[in-house]
Amino acid sequence: MNFHLIYPEFLLIGLAFLVLMLDFFLSEKKKYLLNWVSIIGMAFILVIALFMNQQGDLYQGLLIIDGYASFFRIFFLAIGIVVTLISRDYVDSNVSNPGEYYAILIFTILASVSLASSGELLTAYVSLEILSFGLYVLVAYDRYNPVSNEGGVKFILLGAFSSALLLYGLSQTYGLIGTTRFNEIAVLLNSMESISIGMLIGFVLILAGVAFKLAAVPFHMWAPDVYEGAPIPITAWLSVCSKVAIVAFAIRFLTNGIFPLAPDWQPILMVLAVLTMIGGNLLALVQKNMKRLLAYSSIGHAGYLLMGLAALVRVSDDGIVSKDLTHLVSNGLVFHMVAYGATNFAIFFCLILVYNSTGREDIQGLSGLASKQPLVALVMVCSLFSLAGMPVFAGFTSKFYLFNAVASQGFLLLVGVGIVASLISLYYYLTVARYLYIEKILDDSVIYVSFNSKLILIALLILMVLGGVYPSPLMDLIQSATDSIVKIN
Repeated sequence: MNFHLIYPEFLLIGLAFLVLMLDFFLSEKKKYLLNWVSIIGMAFILVIALFMNQQGDLYQGLLIIDGYASFFRIFFLAIGIVVTLISRDYVDSNVSNPGEYYAILIFTILASVSLASSGELLTAYVSLEILSFGLYVLVAYDRYNPVSNEGGVKFILLGAFSSALLLYGLSQTYGLIGTTRFNEIAVLLNSMESISIGMLIGFVLILAGVAFKLAAVPFHMWAPDVYEGAPIPITAWLSVCSKVAIVAFAIRFLTNGIFPLAPDWQPILMVLAVLTMIGGNLLALVQKNMKRLLAYSSIGHAGYLLMGLAALVRVSDDGIVSKDLTHLVSNGLVFHMVAYGATNFAIFFCLILVYNSTGREDIQGLSGLASKQPLVALVMVCSLFSLAGMPVFAGFTSKFYLFNAVASQGFLLLVGVGIVASLISLYYYLTVARYLYIEKILDDSVIYVSFNSKLILIALLILMVLGGVYPSPLMDLIQSATDSIVKIN
């Protein structure tokens, strides 16, 4: 058995239990060390993952460790380190048992890595459930806060419903096809002259479950309340981790599994993409709470990702499925996810710094921030511009690349909707920028930013700018990663 392929995953499990164990023995004054144990541990595992070149599979393809899986393993470890760094001040101030918090966070990283590595539906489902259960706990971690409790309950109920859809679709697929492995599904579908209604229902239910997890319209109702109720670091983690993990799974599933059914699933994803891009950005216009505004912004960005998923393959007028430009689209999707992740962590870290000093999450609470903390205001406004897709920043380059790839597949209408949605988003992002730089100070609270926090802010700002003006090294890595899953017809 090729267990050496998943040494980083074994080390993640060991790190999670080590952090839990240390929490029992460290005194209250020394529990801040758990943050550093988690960061150093993940950094060590990240170094190992960087130097691992072995590829293969386990259990006859249930887990596939290829360039694609290795890329997302490194990506999830990197953003795990970032979210642990930005959680430090919040955890020290508000969490009595930090070991549990960090251990659950590490388990969600493990689940995300497994989801991107899954080559079979049941393995993907189990990985997704481990990720979801960790997020259920983290969202409701502030158990004495009614808003957090409400968000946690809604998340659990609707998450269970979406899991039921996925599981029923999976069972329907297995019952009619007899396999859940992506490559075997593709071979069987290619050999069929037509598919049954039951089989189509199974795949549609799986796509509906994915749409729930992505918070796509009309399956988005849980996101605003969950984002508002969760601790701010977990809101940041939820907005990035769950979306990237789901889309990483979806890219592999659609390109290696059910691509022969593209004439059936493509229209569904196109409709979801349009509804999500327009709905998310329109609903964000009326928000007064920053976390709710970013929730709807996140929904809008899920629409851009769905647009890319819909354009992964091209269907000719006579029904022939082509993957000639799949590489271009998958590269655009992965690049946009990386840029979105860096940008989202930057803006949420700014919110954390403001919240730790003022206790406010509303947009008005940011009034005059540029006068009190120029660096925090600068990073926040650059993050807003990046999310809106303004030039120089990573969000512009990633959107341009993704939109260009989708247009190359012939989906010009989708790209037009995406451009309109981006213009709508620019309005509410500029509204926040106005409070940062033009409105008078309403709250005289002093916002303390430590030297380490300033370093993190500067590093995230540099990443956003580098991703916008010099994306070539990152695109080379992404190209190598997607080589593993894209097979040209």
